[in-house]
Amino acid sequence: LYLMHILLLCAAEKHSLYYIYTALSKPVDLPGIYQFTAMAQLDDIQIDYYNSREQRKIPKQTWMKEKLYEDYWEEGTQSRKSKEHWFNVNIDILMKRMRHSESDLHVFQMRTGCEVERWGSEEKFSKGVYEYGYDGENFLSFDDRESQWVAPVHAALPTKSKWDNIPFLNQYTKGYLEKECIELFNELIPVFSAPPDVHMFAKRSTSDKIKLTCMVTGFYPKDTVLFIRKYRTSLPEDETESTGIRPNHDGTFQLCKSVEIQENEKANYDCFVAHRTLKEPIITKWDGNCQDCPPEIDLARIAAVTGAVLVLLITVAGVVVCILKKKGIIGEYSD
Repeated sequence: LYLMHILLLCAAEKHSLYYIYTALSKPVDLPGIYQFTAMAQLDDIQIDYYNSREQRKIPKQTWMKEKLYEDYWEEGTQSRKSKEHWFNVNIDILMKRMRHSESDLHVFQMRTGCEVERWGSEEKFSKGVYEYGYDGENFLSFDDRESQWVAPVHAALPTKSKWDNIPFLNQYTKGYLEKECIELFNELIPVFSAPPDVHMFAKRSTSDKIKLTCMVTGFYPKDTVLFIRKYRTSLPEDETESTGIRPNHDGTFQLCKSVEIQENEKANYDCFVAHRTLKEPIITKWDGNCQDCPPEIDLARIAAVTGAVLVLLITVAGVVVCILKKKGIIGEYSD
């Protein structure tokens, strides 16, 4: 099991960080629809948000609000405002190039970010994305390997030609994807890491069996190791029932494993949990209690209590008889 813990720490984790921007050519009078929006996604979980009405970058996860300094949000707000201005200018340029009417609604989008493979504290750049879309179709994207722009539509060719002839721009874009994006990821991932909470409990399953459950929750990253053990020996996977790893509402994860045992079984069971955030595995022992089982009937205790009550009653009766004899009450009735 400790080897399993080591292997978990050595296994590569795949992560992603993406920023998504969406601009409309004109305002839309619909609830929740704004002329410009921006968001960040860490491992496909939305972590912040900005729109053209509030014009503030706000956290979408509790841990973001609690652990990142106030300047982070102010700097992010200014950056998003600059992006909003850039999109408003360029969607007009693009509409004129496409010969589209200003009375029609058009959508201009950008997605940029990186994917990372991580081993412990080390990471390796895996993939970079810098792409634009117009009205739901691919418009322009950056080929990170070739350090040049790719234009899938004719209207994007002037931009491709212009940008490819600015070596500094392509170098900057490549550097952003392979270095700056990784640095941004490294700022966020320690904040987002969370150790697991471990609980072990039992509930009635059938008339003579109980279900023993290990619950691990609140952990991030997603990969974890969980075993139910009997006398410190892991039960085979085919003897246990697993929920699989599931998401929590706050972006962390949970996992439950269960096994059915006889209600009167008194073996030592525990949960063994290993996770990247832990220096040592967590081992949580079962206390032997069942949450919804009726209390056990202790015949020996009942017999002892009953015997004590009988002795007390006999003693009291003897005392009463002695008192009555002394007062001559019993004798009078006997005559």
